Amino acid sequence: MHRLLTPAMLLATTLCGTVARPAEILWPVVEVEEEVYRYDNANNGAGPFWCFGSTCIARAGDDVLVSGLEVIKGAKPLNNTRWLLYKRGAAGWELQQKDEKGRTREPCPIGVFPDGSVFLSVNPTLAPVDQYAGPAQPQILRFSSRSPRDPFETIIPQWDGSPTFTEHSYRSFAIDAANREMILFQNIGYTHAEWTFRDRDGKWIRRGKLVWPWGAEYTKPQPIRVCYPSVQLKNRAVYFCGVSDIVEPNDAWRAYKVKLTGQQWDYDFRRLFFTWTTDITTGQFQPWVEIASREKTAGWVLPCDLRADDAGRVHLLWTERAIDVRLRKQFFPDEKQSESLHYAIVENGKVVHRQAIVLAREEESGETPGRAQFHQTPDGRLFVFFYVSGKSAGNRLVELRPDRTISPAVAVPLKTPMATFFAAGVRGGSPPSNVIDVLGESGRAVRYARLRLAK
Repeated sequence: MHRLLTPAMLLATTLCGTVARPAEILWPVVEVEEEVYRYDNANNGAGPFWCFGSTCIARAGDDVLVSGLEVIKGAKPLNNTRWLLYKRGAAGWELQQKDEKGRTREPCPIGVFPDGSVFLSVNPTLAPVDQYAGPAQPQILRFSSRSPRDPFETIIPQWDGSPTFTEHSYRSFAIDAANREMILFQNIGYTHAEWTFRDRDGKWIRRGKLVWPWGAEYTKPQPIRVCYPSVQLKNRAVYFCGVSDIVEPNDAWRAYKVKLTGQQWDYDFRRLFFTWTTDITTGQFQPWVEIASREKTAGWVLPCDLRADDAGRVHLLWTERAIDVRLRKQFFPDEKQSESLHYAIVENGKVVHRQAIVLAREEESGETPGRAQFHQTPDGRLFVFFYVSGKSAGNRLVELRPDRTISPAVAVPLKTPMATFFAAGVRGGSPPSNVIDVLGESGRAVRYARLRLAK
């Protein structure tokens, strides 16, 4: 578990000889903290940060770009929003373009190539304006980071057959910047995700289906839909880690929840699954591996981030809540609540290391962890930027050291802490950097912060 460190504490512990390598500690210096735009509630079940397995902020050289979401006045849900594209210039954040023709439901993930190409994954509806829901057509829009106001190119992904896409895409968009390649996943109902891979020559050379793990242990065996995944494309290897998202499969718990809520449905987010392929062009993924589960006590699991290193190890971040307290008295009265942020390393499908970065137990004072993301520096150091609630709520930074120890946590001195956020990272094509670009929200304001890691 992490210990919070401040510069004054570092000086004191250095004088006492208790910090072995103080020169290696990097401090997050806040260089910029400002508002990008404001948004309204679309009342359609999504929002600007709903695609949190991907990202809506990217850095291409000196340019930082953000994909935003605007509610279309007078339009009815579900498809009542449109994408926005912002760039930070000398005068601050400026709107470059917005969708003038289409409508969509969800935010649009962003990705970049080193040559300044900027890509938006969009999913415009094909349904009539007065229709609640309907078919959609996935597209990739290409802009230039140097002149994002110029006309953009519309790229139509190629799929295996004619999948029935809708506005509920649950899509994941990943970029391999070094190789100028990309992959797009988009869910089809509760059975599988369609995927398509675009190579460095701009051709969609391989596509297929990622079939969900099978829940044979349930009273009613069924596919376990996997949602909100973190996905990385690296040298044509693909790594995919997401959470179960199905209607409550436990009959007794589901009946009890109906009594509590009056709703006939309640979704399960309790099991973390991982799969991978060493070469996407084979079309073959490895069998699913269950990384974590809170199935026994109706808890909660949420994937946060994934990072594949050059040695083929996969680093995972996720949060857990031990129990659904609504069910405790009736079904597991002796269980204690806890909330935690976890880190694991996976090699060849096996977890070889796991550790809690933050653990908050019931009836103990402390910080409760929230969202978290990796950040990689040019010299290969790996950090975790995360949020904690509690008396000292705010953002924190720790380093994951090569010897598998975790540095003391450093408080990030943001005036407006970010509980919900995206960071520009390598899964979206942004290069490793000593600068952390973060996009978060406060109320209905979407905010940006630039943090420089300094000794």
